[in-house]
Amino acid sequence: MSHSVTLQGNPVSVAGHFPVAGEQAKPFSLVAKDLSDVTLANFTGQRKILNIFPSVDTPTCATSVRKFNEQASALENTVVLCISADLPFAQSRFCGAEGLDKVVTLSTLRGAAFLQDYGVAFSSGPLVGLTARAIVVLDADDKVLHSELVAEVADEPNYAAALAAL
Repeated sequence: MSHSVTLQGNPVSVAGHFPVAGEQAKPFSLVAKDLSDVTLANFTGQRKILNIFPSVDTPTCATSVRKFNEQASALENTVVLCISADLPFAQSRFCGAEGLDKVVTLSTLRGAAFLQDYGVAFSSGPLVGLTARAIVVLDADDKVLHSELVAEVADEPNYAAALAAL
């Protein structure tokens, strides 16, 4: 299945199945900042906000991590997972420099299946290999409560809608 979003106004294709409210989230394995493999099951019993984006080295992505970091401490039994293709070293450097300690960064370094399973794989344009910008909110049992595939990659996600789903 393919969706289309825009990158600076130019259409780009995004492949895979993007989860929608009511579905059960697919299991995944991604890479933590210490290079260990982390799975969805590692967060069993917690609500999850998957903040998915191309790279922390772009302004919109950095802003989304900062905004969710600000909100995260006020959220009960909720973990914010910031997922990108950045290497764990770059994610750690960014969060360290920014003082962001309320979010968990995860890399798709060894998690290519995640891009297809979560429908965020750029399949055309200059960002092939990276993830589209998206938010997926899961309850404690990994059921999808809210999802947004951001229509223009340069735009920020709807934070209020994501947080309201919890």
